[in-house]
Amino acid sequence: MLQLNQVSKSFGGLRVLQDVSFSVPQGGIFGLIGPNGAGKTTVFNLVTGLLQPSSGSIAFNGAALDGVAPHRITRLGIARTFQNIRVFKDMTLLENVVVGMHDHLDYGVAGMLFNLPSFRRREQQARERAMELLGWVKLGHKAAQLADSLSYGEQRKLEFARALATEPKLLLLDEPVAGMNPAEKTELMREIRNIRQRGYSIFLIEHDMRFVMELCDRIAVLNFGRIIAEGAPDEIKANPDVIEAYLGKEEAA
Repeated sequence: MLQLNQVSKSFGGLRVLQDVSFSVPQGGIFGLIGPNGAGKTTVFNLVTGLLQPSSGSIAFNGAALDGVAPHRITRLGIARTFQNIRVFKDMTLLENVVVGMHDHLDYGVAGMLFNLPSFRRREQQARERAMELLGWVKLGHKAAQLADSLSYGEQRKLEFARALATEPKLLLLDEPVAGMNPAEKTELMREIRNIRQRGYSIFLIEHDMRFVMELCDRIAVLNFGRIIAEGAPDEIKANPDVIEAYLGKEEAA
């Protein structure tokens, strides 16, 4: 579904990624892990068009993403959440999710200005879809509340619902359980599995090794800008290069 081929990224004389290659399959949960500073977020920024690769290529369902603007990548079917929560706190949960549908509300400016039937119909459809998505993440009963009233974990789930509102084929999750307590992590893992069962493909980066190992079907490991391992969770846990990257050479020995 998503293919990175020999992707490198440099900022001046600093090479952040070097010849990174891996594939994210359709219908699964793929994880990218690595120590702090390994280059994980840079990969997400390249995939979503916030950065452009210095060399190599990125393709999504066979379409090249190189040079494609972020909003066009969203239209192709890639949605993303961020490590730092970015919800509109002075808007309701329902309004937050409807915002994610703006590319699909094709009633036109005239329809909105003159409150035409096409505008009212599409707005009603958007609200119904937003309520459905909030229900998926167990927030439907709070649809009329302001986002600022939610707990940290609930705001994270609201972000998921808004990302799903763009109707993506691939959902990118940037450290989804950062700052969560164990109970919130368990609940979120359940929600992510439910999203996958609804037909979405998921690509995540995360520091919580236990969370990744329990959730992902396949994992790639990034260290100092290079892929050092890729495989099933059990293979990754037993890989000596991965152990050394996380623990250091002496401790791994």
